[in-house]
Amino acid sequence: MTKDLVEAIEQRRSVREFKPDPVPDATISRIIGCALMAPTAGNVQPWRFWVVRRPEVKAALARAAFGQGFVEEAPVVVVVAAEPKRSAAQYGKRGSELYCIQDTAAAIENMLLAVVAYGLGACWVGAFDEDAARHALGLSEDVRPVAMIPIGYPKRDPAGKRPRPQRPWDEVVTVVE
Repeated sequence: MTKDLVEAIEQRRSVREFKPDPVPDATISRIIGCALMAPTAGNVQPWRFWVVRRPEVKAALARAAFGQGFVEEAPVVVVVAAEPKRSAAQYGKRGSELYCIQDTAAAIENMLLAVVAYGLGACWVGAFDEDAARHALGLSEDVRPVAMIPIGYPKRDPAGKRPRPQRPWDEVVTVVE
């Protein structure tokens, strides 16, 4: 189960093809537990997580994700949502428009790295119709779906998948001394 953190970061790849094997509840709980350890502005924790295994709900989420079928095919889909009002209560407009999104993004990255540590695969899906996703889960307007994370055992070893090219270091990094 354990991997060196840097190794997990280097090995993380988006996985869109899954075996049908179920993912144990205990493993999903540990992965979400890692998400809950992410930093948040003022420790507000403006997030909610839906663990979806029900086929008809996964199908509705795949439709909301503009027909990305792998969302439906994954054994588990975790939908991560932000609670803008929770952040706004402490930080006003900046909290509702930015901090709650940053906080959920940190939680999502923790999840993705935990997935690698457990030998699973996942993909951060941000391309979806928020209202359709909200409807699929019966969410109130107070909750904003931010990402769908399909999780499962990869059909192919993601380690063999080459990383995408990165922009040159000197183009993205500025050192101020």
